[in-house]
Amino acid sequence: MSGLLALLDDVAALTKIAAAQLDDVSAQAAKVGVKTAGVLIDDTAVTPKYVHGLPATRELPIAWKIARGSLFNKLVILLPIAMLLNIFAPWLLGPLLMLGGGYLCFEGAEKIWHIFQPEPAHIDKSAGLDAAHLEQTRVSGAIKTDFILSAEIMTIALSSIEADSLWTEGMILAMVAVGITAFVYGSVAVLVKADDVGLKMAQGAYFEWTRSLGRAIVRGMPGFMETVASIGTAAMLWVGGSIIIHGLEGFGMSTLGHAVQDFAEMVRSTVTVASGFAGWVAEATLSGIFGLVVGMVLLLILSLAKPLLPSRWTA
Repeated sequence: MSGLLALLDDVAALTKIAAAQLDDVSAQAAKVGVKTAGVLIDDTAVTPKYVHGLPATRELPIAWKIARGSLFNKLVILLPIAMLLNIFAPWLLGPLLMLGGGYLCFEGAEKIWHIFQPEPAHIDKSAGLDAAHLEQTRVSGAIKTDFILSAEIMTIALSSIEADSLWTEGMILAMVAVGITAFVYGSVAVLVKADDVGLKMAQGAYFEWTRSLGRAIVRGMPGFMETVASIGTAAMLWVGGSIIIHGLEGFGMSTLGHAVQDFAEMVRSTVTVASGFAGWVAEATLSGIFGLVVGMVLLLILSLAKPLLPSRWTA
């Protein structure tokens, strides 16, 4: 009997250790997930365009197909690469992270540039496709775009993990991958069906206030989607600029990083209400401005180099 009790005590102790480790993994996954906010918001803002113009009955199935492709990108391709990179070439993590930050800055700057200099209308190459081929083309394009954003998410996540074992690190990365994919494509599903729900409420709801709410949803969704896209652009510049600033510190160039921190501290000490939030806004704003400058420089370099590149690279 005493042996059984001792065994149960050991099982209980191991269970507590496992639960503590799981809590630590969950807490770190949540913390790391917050640091990928810029890419995450942009991913959420970009994806709904891939179901635009397709039958309403196919919107959710298409979102699910893209979500499965996103999970495959993160768990099957990018997670093993990230782990191998961290084992055999951890010194590459900083430069790759800065490269990804530059990509975010470029994407954000390009979106802002197109607001003032709209691109000429392009011929829609998918116009002649039947519904099945059009859906396949859209899903394939969305998964390819997701791969780039997912690579940046996994790189940011990997650089932010504080784990004492390879197993814990892998668990945190996997949890981040699943959690972010569920959040992004769950949000996408809500966004693409919101106008349909609003229309049904406006046409068939019993109460007048419910019909009014439905009409408000239908009218408000285009503006809401534009707002999400704008927030995504700002977040890309902020995150991209912040990544490059911190990366420069790793190479001994800390002047810019110290200047941003000093300004944020000055704001915190000056503002009496919500000083912490005000300091964060100041830091994010300066990082975003720097990200915009970096993005514009990259945009200029690409525009100058474009005539020298093969046509298939610039199509």
